[in-house]
Amino acid sequence: MNETPEDKAFREEVRAWLAEHLNGDFAHARGLGGSGREHEAFEIRLEWERHMAAHGWTCVGWPVEYGGRGASVEQQVIFHEEYALANGPGRVNHIGENLIGPTIIAYGTEEQKKRFLPPIVAATELWCQGYSEPNAGSDLANVQTKAVLDGDVWKVSGQKVWTSLAMEADWCFVVCRSEPGSSRHHGLSYLLVPMDQAGVEIRPIVQITGTSEFNEVFFDDAVTDASHIIGAPGEGWKIAMATLGFERGVATLGQQVGFRREFEGVAELARKTGAVDDPLLRDRLTRSYIELEAMRLNAVRIMEGVAAGAPGPESSISKLVWGTWHRELGEIAMEVLGAAGMLAQGEPYDLDDWQRLFLFSRSDTIYAGSNEIQRNIISERVLGLPREARP
Repeated sequence: MNETPEDKAFREEVRAWLAEHLNGDFAHARGLGGSGREHEAFEIRLEWERHMAAHGWTCVGWPVEYGGRGASVEQQVIFHEEYALANGPGRVNHIGENLIGPTIIAYGTEEQKKRFLPPIVAATELWCQGYSEPNAGSDLANVQTKAVLDGDVWKVSGQKVWTSLAMEADWCFVVCRSEPGSSRHHGLSYLLVPMDQAGVEIRPIVQITGTSEFNEVFFDDAVTDASHIIGAPGEGWKIAMATLGFERGVATLGQQVGFRREFEGVAELARKTGAVDDPLLRDRLTRSYIELEAMRLNAVRIMEGVAAGAPGPESSISKLVWGTWHRELGEIAMEVLGAAGMLAQGEPYDLDDWQRLFLFSRSDTIYAGSNEIQRNIISERVLGLPREARP
């Protein structure tokens, strides 16, 4: 994308603000909370998020009337790029700012906008996502969590899984089955449920990295106000799909900058260890770089589609491509380290950055729709190929 003079001025403003404020009390926050480390230094990262909010740097793409800056798509991309280049800490308000906030703006009532948007902008209320279930992960339409309207409240019962940072969240947006006897995409509703109540139990899931960003969440007649439904009863699938569309928005290019930083780190490690002298490894690094460039260009295409009104079919391949690329980068890092990559560096035997990258990136091809599911979606819904045989 070609930058206008206004965009260049915006980039300088973002860069200058980050350079000034990621210092002092926040200097040690740089780089905290990356992939596989979402639990890391959570309090200082939350403090940083609220510091950003106080200076008008949260929700930059939201309309001004809802607390944002009204930044263009190009300026939102600039913000994410500069944030990644400055090695800013992992954002703790991503789900509120980039998923539920835009969903409420697009589909919520005026009362819901007044109630829920200001605390997201201020980072005083955090959110988690209640989609996946034990039998409804990649097959989201198989949701079984139930919601019953009882007078002026909804009562929610069921189980959600892989719920990121549920232990820190104040609210959860929950896709649940509100029409008895319904199946698949039909009869679902999209509810906003408070987490701090007796009917909600959170159980952390310890991952292969030894950390537990993911959680199981059990709802046992958990209640929420009857007005805390986005859209009408039965429209949950439509709203849920809209939220997923927002999830694959402008943050994509910022993600690419983070990936580039990781790639350069692996390449530098290969030079230091001499592993780069291996022609086969050198070939893998070259292929990885080419694929990284292709991802960046595809992300630009997606953003141009967003600017034109809606992302094109190229957006459907982004998750499949970056998940596979990131997993393979972790494998390259282990190849560079060789046998030393199997050893922790003394007590307390914490993983180093490359070991964590390798282990955590195994999940990249599973969560948010496994590679197999993504390929089916691309073939059937984008390319129009015959549906896979189903029992």
